[in-house]
Parts: sequence; structure tokens; C-alpha cells
Amino acid sequence: MNGKLIIFSAPSGSGKTTIVRHLLGLDLNLEFSISATSRMMRLNERDGKDYYFLTAKEFEKKIQKGKFVEWEEVYDQTYYGTLTSELERIWAKGNHVVFDVDVIGGLNLKRKFGNDALAIFVQAPSIEELEIRLRQRSSDNEESIKKRLEKAQQEMSYADQFDKILINSSLRLAFENAEKMVREFLSKP
Repeated sequence: MNGKLIIFSAPSGSGKTTIVRHLLGLDLNLEFSISATSRMMRLNERDGKDYYFLTAKEFEKKIQKGKFVEWEEVYDQTYYGTLTSELERIWAKGNHVVFDVDVIGGLNLKRKFGNDALAIFVQAPSIEELEIRLRQRSSDNEESIKKRLEKAQQEMSYADQFDKILINSSLRLAFENAEKMVREFLSKP
């Protein structure tokens, strides 16, 4: 039998990656699903650890060959997706898959895996707080921050389609609540 899937989605800057990293450090038999992307690698990222970095052309070839469980063109020529081989790799080790994916990708995974998946929407307490976090991150230029905030407004309209909404106003509380949600889900037969 395949393991379960835990899906974390959120607008950029909501804290989902920090929460996922926290959960991976606990004894929950979780393993991170490394997404594929065609975006440029950031300074602190490594291929095969943070993402599988592909050119847009390579990504499109894999789409045509049916190599993705889900994929999305998030921005023009900027793709993100989950390779089928990634799920197989994790399940072969007896682990559950944890995802850190964009909102549409999260909903697509939930639709595909149904009750075997827990979809959690991570949300900053406000759009103003989200903007502060994006600026503090110092990894995006002004145009990129503006794009991310516009996209966040749109993404927040999907929150009610997720199994759970996790408000990240305090990281300590977000960690506790995320852990509780995941433990409850994994304990179900």
C-alpha cells in the first residue's frame, strides 16, 4: 500500500516551507516531495534538494511524456510540478509524502488522492503582514513582490477548498497546530 500525502499550500511568504521543515524534523515518517520547477535557482538552493531545476523546454517534454502527477504553469514559462517518480521513491521507503506546493497544485493533488491526502492551506494573518514577510525575505525585487501579492489575493479565495486552514500569526502556534493536524490524519486507518 502507498503511504499518505500531506499537502501544504499557501501564498508565497505565508510560512509553509518553515512549517514543513519543522514537521520533517519530528518522528512522523514524513519525507519531503521535491518539486520540479523551471524557475531560476535562488542563491541558497540546490538542485535535487530544494527542487529539481529544469528548463522550460525540459519541463514541457516531461509533461508530454506524462511524467507528472500534477503540474501548473504558475507564471508565464515558469512551471512547477510533482514527478510520479518522486512519490514512488518516497513510498518505496515506507514513508508518507509531504508537499510544499502552490495552491492550484495542492488542490489538484487533493482531487487526485482524495482521502489519502490531507490538504492544509497556510495563511498569513493579513495581506499587510504577508507583504512585510516578502520584503524581509529580501529574495525578490519590487516587481516580483507586487506580482506575488496580487497572486496571494487570488490564492486566498481558494482557502475554503482545503481540508484545513492554518493561520500563521505565531510560528510556535503554527508549528503546534500543524503537528496536531498531521498526527490526527496519520492516526486514521
